[in-house]
Amino acid sequence: MDNIQKLLESITNEQSLIYFVLSNIRKKDKDSFHKVTIRPILLKGELVYQFTYTYEKKVTHENLNTNDMIKKVMILFEKFKQGQAYTSEADYQILISKKFKVKILKKQPTKKKENLAHNRKKNYIIPENEPNPFLIKLGVMNEKGKVLATKFDKFRQINRFLEMVADVVPNLKKKGIINIIDFGCGKSYLTFALYHYLVNILKLKVKIIGLDLKKDVINHCNKVAKDLGYDDLTFMLGDIEHFKGVDKVDMVVTLHACDTATDAALIKAIEWNSDVILSVPCCQHELLKQIHNEIMIPLEKHGIIKERMSALITDSIRANILEIMGYSTQILEFIDLEHTPKNLLIRAIRTNKISKNAIEEYKRFKAFWGVSPYFEKGLGEKLAKKLNNYC
Repeated sequence: MDNIQKLLESITNEQSLIYFVLSNIRKKDKDSFHKVTIRPILLKGELVYQFTYTYEKKVTHENLNTNDMIKKVMILFEKFKQGQAYTSEADYQILISKKFKVKILKKQPTKKKENLAHNRKKNYIIPENEPNPFLIKLGVMNEKGKVLATKFDKFRQINRFLEMVADVVPNLKKKGIINIIDFGCGKSYLTFALYHYLVNILKLKVKIIGLDLKKDVINHCNKVAKDLGYDDLTFMLGDIEHFKGVDKVDMVVTLHACDTATDAALIKAIEWNSDVILSVPCCQHELLKQIHNEIMIPLEKHGIIKERMSALITDSIRANILEIMGYSTQILEFIDLEHTPKNLLIRAIRTNKISKNAIEEYKRFKAFWGVSPYFEKGLGEKLAKKLNNYC
């Protein structure tokens, strides 16, 4: 069955599939489907695969992304003896014997691929179908500029992130070098995208440091940066809380830093008086054991609901404290919920304006939930003075 999976991976990576049919079911059941067809469609601008299940008296549908599509087809081939894949390159007939021996016959293509470009085409900051060195290097595009099917979500995420960066660029200084740190950079898709956008597209002078705890990741990213000629992009090994070595950072990025690591990054940004903060929090567990209010017992007794609520409370507190510390703050949707539950981005712009309302709101909110946030403790006297001065 491995050769079937390899075929599926090939045609989905090349986005060449036009139509797929599974037929000749092994065991007939009047209550089960007896035929399955698959075709690529666009759903909210995303390429997915629509499964149509044909029963005796009804038809049902299911939309799956590329990885789930391949897994589902492999499962379905346990029920069906035959498959026909129509692609823009060739037709493939898949035959499976009673003992699950596989035979794949390749023939000349008989169907023409539908042009989905007019539906999916969007004015991305980094466009499709134009070779981009860093995306090719990171395995998002092939050398012809085609975004790989398995990486299209990542491609969309990169462009969504750059849209948010574009909104804050006017708040960065106009002269000199813009210093940026990406805390918890990981594989650094977005760090490379940020450098490409600011340097190669906007022609700004920047120095970007990516920080992470994984030595192999840091070594790999430094090699990629060197290969690309990204001279002012450096990756360093270390944790956020104890990071030192710079006196002023104009923009702090922290994407999916886990739990209180996000707070540590925000504290650093405030200490540096950073003009811009972009933060996507992750795994907000710190307040999970703290939150309690008698009125909320029907909510608190359900673990999964309490966990989600603690994440929302944590991010609300972060935004509130940033306002108290002189930032204009928004919480935005980063990418769609179907891609990841960690989809909120805190965007903060330094204004040096302190809102008395924000202080009063924070005190009431903290008292209501009975919490003592790491963010407040980490800021220490910096925050305490503001809270006490506006009583």
